[in-house]
Amino acid sequence: MPNRTETREGDERYFEEDARTRRSGFDEHLLEEPLSNLPTRPPLLFRGENSVTDAMRGMQRERTGVALITEDGSAKTRLIGVFTERDVLFRIVDRGRNPAALKLSEVMTPDPEVLPADASIAWVLNKMAVGGFRHIPVVDDDGCPSAVVSVRDVVQFLVEFFPSAVLNLPSHYEAGHFKDREGA
Repeated sequence: MPNRTETREGDERYFEEDARTRRSGFDEHLLEEPLSNLPTRPPLLFRGENSVTDAMRGMQRERTGVALITEDGSAKTRLIGVFTERDVLFRIVDRGRNPAALKLSEVMTPDPEVLPADASIAWVLNKMAVGGFRHIPVVDDDGCPSAVVSVRDVVQFLVEFFPSAVLNLPSHYEAGHFKDREGA
């Protein structure tokens, strides 16, 4: 008869194996899908000469956390920088700077990491995980922006593939957990 320690270790092994089996249910082929399958939106575009206030108002209006800066503020010219809500916090507010008096070119991240339009979802996730990015510009062969991929886009994509696992949680998960959107 096995002793108590051996039984406990066997039980733990059983549950660990069960967890591994459940995790392997994820269809890894989803990661090979092109990023064009993600529900992206057109980028919010500005010139480097635009004020930070203009970009912040545009980001609020479009409900996005990122603005792209191109040579002339259009999608027909090369991407030269990215401006995010993190820049507002760390490069402006944290330093006591006046957003109305600042040009985007002074606080943007120049020459940002980008993805080509034919990148896979695995490549998107790699950039986000390794680089710590929440938004990644997508550019064409000439370096002109065509879209921005956000973490929100990836989450929405996954929810569409696993709706019952994500949207059909027991009611006790909802009790008191969801407040207004601004507190998230």
